[in-house]
Amino acid sequence: MPISGVERPVLEIHDVECRYGRVSAVRGLSIEVKAGELVSLIGTNGAGKTTTLKCISGLVRPVEGRITFEGKDITKAEPGDILAKGIAHCPEGRRIFPYMTVEENLQMGSYLRTDKDRVQSDLQRLFDRFPILKERRRQAAGTLSGGEQQMLAISRALMSRPKLVMFDEPSLGLAPNIVERTFEIIQEIRREGVTVLMVEQNAYAALALCDRAYVLESGKVVLHGSGTELLEDPTVREAYLGG
Repeated sequence: MPISGVERPVLEIHDVECRYGRVSAVRGLSIEVKAGELVSLIGTNGAGKTTTLKCISGLVRPVEGRITFEGKDITKAEPGDILAKGIAHCPEGRRIFPYMTVEENLQMGSYLRTDKDRVQSDLQRLFDRFPILKERRRQAAGTLSGGEQQMLAISRALMSRPKLVMFDEPSLGLAPNIVERTFEIIQEIRREGVTVLMVEQNAYAALALCDRAYVLESGKVVLHGSGTELLEDPTVREAYLGG
């Protein structure tokens, strides 16, 4: 359900182009995310969704355009600086550190923080939310199930105390019951005041969950609107929702 009274965009992307070699993965891309929103990016494989998140987090450097966060230009900022400003990235495929323990993975999420006393309280809070992670805190992260690894990846992102967290394909490769729980957690995170930008292969779930969404094709925005509007759009229904 859309949030009323949201303020100016916390994240703004203006006419961004990102390339891999000579190939433009994102071209002329402009999107915005307001504080407190949950915004989804949907589109087919190769549409530029993952690249968009990588541009925001500094993993891919735009060759054109501008990205601002809380009114400050982060277009050329390093990934560590972007994380320090309050943007966390929960990547596709989870990308946990398999040979490190669960607790060590979580500590990696807080490595830029200096408030070590609050780090410990945040760690305990996440263990309360995900008891299985507490139970397996000394276990190598690579031995966890896919669903448990996703919980770990989400928790690691939250350990940085982000203002905005980006999720890339959070349901990928998970059993249906785990997918449902993952989306519940994302909603909980948003209700706690964290702004969310999400790339998701399950277009129906993404649109049902979000306030607003952008549809990307060939690196460009071709449609945008509220989740409800796009769920009812005939073009979206035919292309992404099976009619």
